[in-house]
Amino acid sequence: MDSLKISAATEAVPVEAPQTPGDGRGGRPFWMLASLLGGMFLGNVDIAVVNVAIPSIRDRLHASSGALELIVSGYTLAFAMLLITGARLGEIHGRRRVYLAGLTVFTLSSLGCGLAPDAVVLVCARVVQGLGAALMISQVLTTIQVEFEGRARRRALGAYTGILGVSSVVGQALGGILVSADILGTGWRPVFLINVPIGVILLFTSLAFLPDDRPSQQGALDLPGVALLSLGLFLLVTPLVLGRDAGWPLWTWLCLGSSLPVFALFGWTERRVVRRAGAPLMNVELLTRRHVALALASQAATRAGYFALLFVLALYLQQGLGKSAVYSGLVPVAWVATFALIGPILGRLGTRARRLAAPVGGVLMAVSFALIALGAQGTAALVVLLGIGGVGYGAAFSGTLAHMTETVEARYAPDVSGLFNTTLQVGGTLGVAVFGTLYLDLVGGSGTPQHAFATTTAVLAVMSLAASALILLAGRSSSTAPVLNEQ
Repeated sequence: MDSLKISAATEAVPVEAPQTPGDGRGGRPFWMLASLLGGMFLGNVDIAVVNVAIPSIRDRLHASSGALELIVSGYTLAFAMLLITGARLGEIHGRRRVYLAGLTVFTLSSLGCGLAPDAVVLVCARVVQGLGAALMISQVLTTIQVEFEGRARRRALGAYTGILGVSSVVGQALGGILVSADILGTGWRPVFLINVPIGVILLFTSLAFLPDDRPSQQGALDLPGVALLSLGLFLLVTPLVLGRDAGWPLWTWLCLGSSLPVFALFGWTERRVVRRAGAPLMNVELLTRRHVALALASQAATRAGYFALLFVLALYLQQGLGKSAVYSGLVPVAWVATFALIGPILGRLGTRARRLAAPVGGVLMAVSFALIALGAQGTAALVVLLGIGGVGYGAAFSGTLAHMTETVEARYAPDVSGLFNTTLQVGGTLGVAVFGTLYLDLVGGSGTPQHAFATTTAVLAVMSLAASALILLAGRSSSTAPVLNEQ
């Protein structure tokens, strides 16, 4: 990259004015971004799309409950574990090359999923699919940071947020449509097979429009770092994914407790690599910056609230109010739709608006949760409040993403990408595990679904206010940080 002068309180501005792919000239930036976001769309859709297909998979493959859990969670586990490593692989081997490799793996494994003759093959294919998605998606944010500048970058980040929101609702809706259609008697299989032609198209557009970047980091991958980080994430995410359904047995708590010393050892190992002038898997020094740590904590909290709401709301509407699955699937569209709109709008606003977006968004989420908890649960009121919550989450998400990309030097782009995406996955998983358990325990403890739902959303309101305070502190910390120069 060209030499950049970067302030921790402002976004990177090139010293010279070179002609870059993101300077808005011609159609190439559009197609480059479309290729990147298309892959991200596919990867995120497949997190949710399989949930709708589970009953059909169970009936047609005669899969056990354990196999069904692994079909859902195997993808999530593999995806979360490889995001940071995938971002570093892009630096070592080139982002374009790793993105194409990830897209190829994802497309071929989708074919494997769609043709799987039994549950074991489907589980294995889903794990490989998650690995491909991680390799692919970990390059998207890094490429946007490196290849786009100024207003073009803000608009690209807005589109990033919009696609992330749209993929959430499309996953559920598309899965339901394809399974219900039962195309040629194939049941659940089109849920995965539809990825194949889309993946092939994206491969051609990516080959044509993604920049042929040179690796910016020499040397081999930090294998001890990969092993320790993967182990730590496995110990953290596995009990969060499987613990609630298993009743939180002893092994889940042992795994969670063991993850802490593994992460500590990972941090020590990475600092040792830096002291020896090596290339670490992750620059853990970034986490010692107060504004970065606070921003990630805030994003984890808002993501947890969002995923918790989707999970608990579905249970409450169907089991508590006796609504249909179609009804419970359509109501959250208000949240997702407004979330998807905020990113592109925020990308066109000024610096002050972007800085205020995240803390204001957290407050709006808190207001939405609090009013729902107080009893505004009729269809019309619920849709309106979910729309307000979606605006809040969209502002919190986009504002935090802007904060991360505008206050950190370009050389940390892979670390920002890996950390931010991993935070999203862990935060969402944590939200479902903690608040799903809270709701179910309240219902099981001879409480009513109405009381359980009100209590859970009230706690979510408090957490959203805490997230707002964290990102507000992060903004103040970044504004007082010293100016950083990068050559």
